[in-house]
Amino acid sequence: MVAASRKRADARRNERSLLDAAAQAFVAAGVDVPVREIAARAGVGVGTIYRHFPTRADLIVAVYRHQVEACAEAGPALLAAESSPYAALTAWIDRFVDFLVTKHGLAEAMQSDNAGFAALHAYFLDRLVPVCDRLLTAAVTAGEVRPDVAALELMRGIGSLCVGAGPQYDPRRMVALLVAGLRTQGPQV
Repeated sequence: MVAASRKRADARRNERSLLDAAAQAFVAAGVDVPVREIAARAGVGVGTIYRHFPTRADLIVAVYRHQVEACAEAGPALLAAESSPYAALTAWIDRFVDFLVTKHGLAEAMQSDNAGFAALHAYFLDRLVPVCDRLLTAAVTAGEVRPDVAALELMRGIGSLCVGAGPQYDPRRMVALLVAGLRTQGPQV
């Protein structure tokens, strides 16, 4: 029983590594990157990828969901670990930007007619808006950020700044300016 449990944990860890490698490959070379390159990045055989993800669409959906989950899980962990709610919010937004850059790398494939992509946007909103809201609420309660910004509004603003990320444009500077603008500077007018 212990060996089976360990194997499942190893399998989950291997799948996470594979999904991380696929996300990096998609950002670097697009969603049409050869599967052998993803396998090499992940340190697995091509057959392992196809065993877990029979089609490229399956892999793309899994990468997207994996990235959403990682971002969702990071929120509470950062809130517990960082020195202030604002620091946690800032660190989470940095991870959210990483996700958005990956997401934009997947955007072309997401426009396909594949039914598997249909529910992904709702999944994204259902998982990440509450996390952002919790971080914002904690920062507002601590008096660190202005109270008049909603989580979805902030996420859309960040998303807009991330469109077109690439060698000529790194959205992090603009997102940092946006996040700095959330800070309270005394009484809000």
